[in-house]
Amino acid sequence: DRVEIIANGQCNRTTPSYVSFSDQERLIGDAAKNQIAKNPVNTVFDAKRLMGLQFADSEVQADTKRFSFTIVSKGEKPVIQVAYRGETKEFMPEEISSTVLTKTKETAESYLGTTVKDAIVTVPAYFNDSLLERR
Repeated sequence: DRVEIIANGQCNRTTPSYVSFSDQERLIGDAAKNQIAKNPVNTVFDAKRLMGLQFADSEVQADTKRFSFTIVSKGEKPVIQVAYRGETKEFMPEEISSTVLTKTKETAESYLGTTVKDAIVTVPAYFNDSLLERR
């Protein structure tokens, strides 16, 4: 067993947590981040900030003003709303994060030529103990 940091499809050793949606495709990571200027309302980033929070929480309300994509309330939870393939779609923040992790896993499996069962995932600095307990 050894630890190996694998470059993604853009030859970077880190993958930004961005997902961009359009009428034709869904882009993940660097490709999505590159779309922010052309497609800001459908490019999602920092979704992890919304995990475990209520829509009415002050952090979420501040983020709705900061983010270029739309956040709506569904059952008091913040939900991300985008246009994808001609339809309005809603995603929980966990679904956006899962998309990035799935892409990262696929990249690793392709590189290694085997199934990846274990991984180390880092969390943002703002995921302190109180946030982790609340989530």
